[in-house]
Amino acid sequence: MSTSVPSPAADGAIRLGLRANLAQFSLLVAVNALVGGMLGQERTVLPLLAHSVFHLSAYTAALTYIVAFGATKAVTNFFAGTLSDRFGRKPVLVAGWLIALPVPLLLIWAPSWGWVVLANVLLGVNQGLTWSTTVIMKIDLVGPARRGLAMGFNEAAGYAALAATAMATGAIAAHTALLPQPFFLGIAYAALGLGLSALAVRETHAHARLEAAQHGTAKNPDHHGGLTTGQVAWITSAKDRALSAASWAGMVNNLNDALAWGIFPLLYAAHGLSVAAIGVLAALYPAVWGLGQLLTGWWSDRVGRKHLITAGMLLQAVAIGLVALGTTFPVWALAQVLLGAGTAMVYPTLLAAIGDVAHPAWRARAVGVYRLWRDGGFAVGALLAGVLADAYGLTTAVWVVAALTAASGIVVALRMYETHTP
Repeated sequence: MSTSVPSPAADGAIRLGLRANLAQFSLLVAVNALVGGMLGQERTVLPLLAHSVFHLSAYTAALTYIVAFGATKAVTNFFAGTLSDRFGRKPVLVAGWLIALPVPLLLIWAPSWGWVVLANVLLGVNQGLTWSTTVIMKIDLVGPARRGLAMGFNEAAGYAALAATAMATGAIAAHTALLPQPFFLGIAYAALGLGLSALAVRETHAHARLEAAQHGTAKNPDHHGGLTTGQVAWITSAKDRALSAASWAGMVNNLNDALAWGIFPLLYAAHGLSVAAIGVLAALYPAVWGLGQLLTGWWSDRVGRKHLITAGMLLQAVAIGLVALGTTFPVWALAQVLLGAGTAMVYPTLLAAIGDVAHPAWRARAVGVYRLWRDGGFAVGALLAGVLADAYGLTTAVWVVAALTAASGIVVALRMYETHTP
């Protein structure tokens, strides 16, 4: 681990807790809102661009941008945790924003679909570095007592901004065109995110070192501080029942998100909905998801993690089934509200569970491994949904994902142990 990051002993003013670090915590919430906005600029417009501008008739081909995004983000998540342990959190955050700068420009100027795929490779790197790092930094700052609340704020900011941007780009596209005006927001987000991260965000690695120094002996001998990255990957992916169940649930959750991102707008358009109406539906799900996490993260600190995750996955399965059954805007709107509520129950709670189990000395790497699996769900979901939609139709693809989501809820119920005792 790099010696360039100061140890807690070098600064007696370092304190753990939300109140003690409120200014930096709030700044990181704002930064993560910009991270979510970078993703939101694509949610309404890109699926429609694939068919109406680039004339991609096969669903599998049209969803290649989600595959590129998900695969790149998943791998970047893994390295983000390792790099933030080695070099500190802030350099990784700034690097992520530098990589974001060309993304909206590539989307605006794209002469072919390959440019869109390239933009999403860069977007995946950006999201992997910046979102992972803001998660790690907030966990560093608040310590163990308010971990669920911290993750609720982090994810709420990101997904509320994603929803607002999805709705805004849909409205902009409806009044102007699919290109270039909707992506002007992305240019502003990238510039502001880079400026705040470089000039105002402070390093938090010393807070993690302070917590590690205060950390008691773990009940599980696997959970001590001196683990290699390979050992952390094995424990998080397979050996520990809670960490591995969380990783599986996270992957299926983002498989659902890939479906909502790439398939739902096409399903709505096939039933005659306007671009503006599709934008509202594309925004409704992440809006409920984002704002709901302000409650569910706090709730998991009081009732525990396991049951919220189980119920949230099962509720998502019901909502996805309702999308498959529906043919009208009101039914789909209800489904999006239920899907957002189920995802809100799961998303910050899974991150909090990872933080509960992982030792502070390797927690950043555990978060990186978990997010590798979770965001790999984008790639798996886009490939699965595209192949099924091409072979059997859009509705069949939606039903299959609903079944997988229900199965993941059952896996959590049977395999995961409770990680947090209120």
